[in-house]
This record gives sequence, C-alpha cells and structure tokens, in this order.
Amino acid sequence: MKTSDISVQTNERYEFVSITGEVKRAVRESGVEEGVCLVSSAHTTAAVTINEDYDRDVARDLAAACRSLTGSLDASFEHAEGNSDSHLLTSLFGQSQQILVRGGEPDLGRWQGVFLAEFDGLRSRTVRVAVYPA
Repeated sequence: MKTSDISVQTNERYEFVSITGEVKRAVRESGVEEGVCLVSSAHTTAAVTINEDYDRDVARDLAAACRSLTGSLDASFEHAEGNSDSHLLTSLFGQSQQILVRGGEPDLGRWQGVFLAEFDGLRSRTVRVAVYPA
C-alpha cells in the first residue's frame, strides 16, 4: 500500500472542490498498475464524493442543493458549535470513496471526478489517498 495526503483549502461553507488531478497524481506516483484507490476525508464535516467534473455548474448546483436541504430542515440541533448540518451532510455523502485502478490510472468515467465536499468552510482540509495493489 502507498499513501499520500492532499491539502485542500476551501473558501465557502458549502463547496465541492475537485481533487481529481491530485488523486490521479497519487495513483501514478504509487506505481500500482492494477488495484484499488481509497480516497478518505480526515474530517467530520467534509466528505469525499464522485460526480461530474466536466461542467463546473454541477459542483455549484450540488452546493446550492446542500444549502437548500439544510435550510429546509425542521430540526432543532443541540450541538453547541452550530454545525450539525455539516455533520449530517458528511454522514449522507460519506467520508470516503473507492476507485478501481487500471493501467496505473484511477478508473473514472469520462465525465467523473473526485471532490472534497466541504460543509463547514472556510477550512484547511486533508484528504488521504491509499493505493492498494491487486
């Protein structure tokens, strides 16, 4: 297994930051030709997701939908920090993603990319990438 960290600076409370290039670089540098890549957020208020990375409007639309969803909740959160919505979204999206590695590259579809999903920004985040050979 080869591991590496990706540093991400977020600028919005809800934001989807493409880390596709960094994940591809980590896989290439691992030297693994066939296997699995695990991309994991080291935070309780930021997730990792895979979605369209061709049209940047998709990432903006997802962030807008998250704002709308949490704004429409009829819930009284008790967490003193005031970011229970962030914890909820992280749980719904998931803290990690697995991607097959084929030919030394992440096996992503034509339009797919890997995103850090920020739900409590402005933050400095760390995403961990572990690449396992088959």
